[in-house]
Amino acid sequence: MNASAVPPVIRVLLVDDDPLVRSGLRLMFGGAPDVDVVGEAADGSEVQPLVERHSPDVVLMDIRMPVVDGLEATEALRRREQPPEVIALTTFHTDAHVLRALRAGAAGYVLKDTSPEEIVEAVRKVAAGEPVLSPEVTRQLISQVSGGADRDKRAIWARRQLDALGEREREVAVAVAKGRSNAEIAAELYMSVPTVKTHVSRILTKLKLNNRVQIALLANDAGADGVDERKPG
Repeated sequence: MNASAVPPVIRVLLVDDDPLVRSGLRLMFGGAPDVDVVGEAADGSEVQPLVERHSPDVVLMDIRMPVVDGLEATEALRRREQPPEVIALTTFHTDAHVLRALRAGAAGYVLKDTSPEEIVEAVRKVAAGEPVLSPEVTRQLISQVSGGADRDKRAIWARRQLDALGEREREVAVAVAKGRSNAEIAAELYMSVPTVKTHVSRILTKLKLNNRVQIALLANDAGADGVDERKPG
């Protein structure tokens, strides 16, 4: 095989307070030649030093840990200048804490009972810059956002953020919120896939977001229907 065709090795850090879970994950990744487990942590308090030491590409982060939980650890990681991607590990996909992890910059989540093949593929996707959330799951998580004053405040803030975008960028943001792929957005909005990618990159830069999941959450906070009806300013 041509050396240039060999996929790069993805460096992974495992973070879970259950040693059996970590052992199972390490064993599972042992069968993937393009994944290398470079370290393990039993608590979120151990994550920063291990990231400094091993420079992982992806961190598999348990949500619930006794000292520093995965939410706080994810928020701290994503504030780094060149942060690793984070996948939240959880037991239930209805866990409301997952939403906070996504807002903090996690690229998605996997359930602990997910098949080994799917977990490995999730790591590969996230390492390649793709979120690991289906449109159905995105809608389910978004539906858990609390109502009342907090939601109203988020909506006002989100709409102000979207005001920084051009008309076509807002249209792309709404399409991302609906779970559309780049190809689907291109067909829907009559533009090329490279143009869609450019718009997505500009949205991330302008709004200082980490990934498509955060675009989706922001657009939904603003109210997708309201965004659709906005006129160019």
